[in-house]
Amino acid sequence: MSIDPRPTQTAIHTNLSAIFVSMELSRSVWLITSLSPGAGEKMSKHSVRSGDVAELLARFAQLKEKARVRTGQIFPIIVIQEAGLDGFWTHRVLQREGIESYVVDPASIAVSRRRRRAKTDRIDGEALVRTLMAYKRGEPRVCAMVQAPSPQEEDRRRLVRERKTLMVERVAHVNRIKGLLFAQGVTDYEPLRGNRRQRLEQLMTGDGRPLPDHLKRQISRELDRLELILQQINTVEAERDALFVAAADNGQRPSPAAILMSLKGIGTEFAGVLWLEGLFRHFDNRRQIASYAGLAPTPWQSGSIDREQGVSKAGNPRLRTTMIQLAWLWLRHQPQSALATWFRHRVELNAGRIRRVMIVAMARKLLISLWRYVTLGMLPEGAALRTA
Repeated sequence: MSIDPRPTQTAIHTNLSAIFVSMELSRSVWLITSLSPGAGEKMSKHSVRSGDVAELLARFAQLKEKARVRTGQIFPIIVIQEAGLDGFWTHRVLQREGIESYVVDPASIAVSRRRRRAKTDRIDGEALVRTLMAYKRGEPRVCAMVQAPSPQEEDRRRLVRERKTLMVERVAHVNRIKGLLFAQGVTDYEPLRGNRRQRLEQLMTGDGRPLPDHLKRQISRELDRLELILQQINTVEAERDALFVAAADNGQRPSPAAILMSLKGIGTEFAGVLWLEGLFRHFDNRRQIASYAGLAPTPWQSGSIDREQGVSKAGNPRLRTTMIQLAWLWLRHQPQSALATWFRHRVELNAGRIRRVMIVAMARKLLISLWRYVTLGMLPEGAALRTA
């Protein structure tokens, strides 16, 4: 009988300096997976009721006490959880209790590429613990940690997000009213005009009949909902404008939104989205802000294969969409700027899809230029300021 001379490899280093804990959060149960000093390579798993912070902290205290009994030392607890539906409130609770806590982007964690891979909360919990240990060992590329916003930053960006939701609802009501009338041969009715009620009473079908009574009542109820949406949009916009004024008054320098609105072609809504969705954060370099917006390139290189897959789309979708819209408007309102000249030079000999590809590249360059303008005061080359 042959004997393998190779020593048995340990799956996990047991010489730990902390208690590593992962949390798998769900609506009913929180699964707690931990690896403690002195417990070998075996991970322990416990569950607590969802939202029961007292029970969670009691479980952490038990883990610390067991580790102290085994080793005679007191170890800190390091916790990791995935960013998801629960937001950041549990992360803030742990930080308030003096516990080192991390929130990880779940899409950045490497998983098996088999077609049918096993996936359970227990497997995911162990993978999170291993990811956390690798991150604390100094492997920054093992995952992407999420920078949690402060409660104030998280709350004030609700204004631009609520306005976006209301605008979608407004479009839905307008299209529904137009669709109902189009089926009767009416094509010239505009529900957003101030005389929508009076105009509704005067409408005639395409074959010369007055609008049917039930249809008119249905459209009237649609107008009630539309007018409520319009009122709420005005309220949200007023709160947003007041926020910009307050930010400018409280600081020694103008708010980022006010700085952006000094450029021709950038209005209140674009400035609000850029500030509240992206430029309120700190970025070390241009690559970080391009990656945060999901506008960073994604190469595919293997051997002789070397091609681009397009932008990553892994960042903030609201910021990315706004920047692409702003890039098109930048060509119209800032035609003499260096970015507009660069765009025209790249597409002058091409047509069709190349414009849609290059506008994304221009959106990335424009975002970096606006970030430098807000943080460093570097005006984009050739850009025109708004006249008083």
